Amino acid sequence: MKIYTKFGDGGQTYLASGKKVSKTDRRVDLYGTCDELNSTIGLALSLGKKETLQTSFLEHLQNIQSFLFEIGSELAGYVPKEAKDGTVVNAQDVSILEQEIDRLMETLPEIKFFILPGGSPFSSALHMARTICRRLERDLLVYIEAGGEIHNDLRIYINRLSDYLFVAARFVNFSLGQEETIWKSRTKTN
Repeated sequence: MKIYTKFGDGGQTYLASGKKVSKTDRRVDLYGTCDELNSTIGLALSLGKKETLQTSFLEHLQNIQSFLFEIGSELAGYVPKEAKDGTVVNAQDVSILEQEIDRLMETLPEIKFFILPGGSPFSSALHMARTICRRLERDLLVYIEAGGEIHNDLRIYINRLSDYLFVAARFVNFSLGQEETIWKSRTKTN
């Protein structure tokens, strides 16, 4: 089977629902950003392969990647029949993220200042994923405000996922003994 169809050469693609749309369609943009987020988490995991981190933490990130593939499919117009309320996301998915955030936060020192993204390569890639996740959330809101339909649980999950990725980046740096860099303003004293 060939990977290329040449159909997209004219700037058109099909949503998972079978609807033919321009590649500039907001839905294409949404699932493209979700794919970018998923790929960046994959990059983070590959950068952390040689690091010694909790297996449960790494497995949680891989589970998020798999789930983002399902979310991307939903954003592309495909929702499996088994999906409750027309979405693959449910309140329990959000709760699981919140529990993992709380678990990781228990090990981290409190921060009283803004920190700069960075540290280890693994953590830096998670910070990149966080910013992509925030963009996806903003794009979802623009789509909704323009009359598009996105299930509220999906939107909430993406919001919570960006929080998780921030904490995960901090957790990686802490676990690897990498100090966080505190932001210092040029115009005021911290």
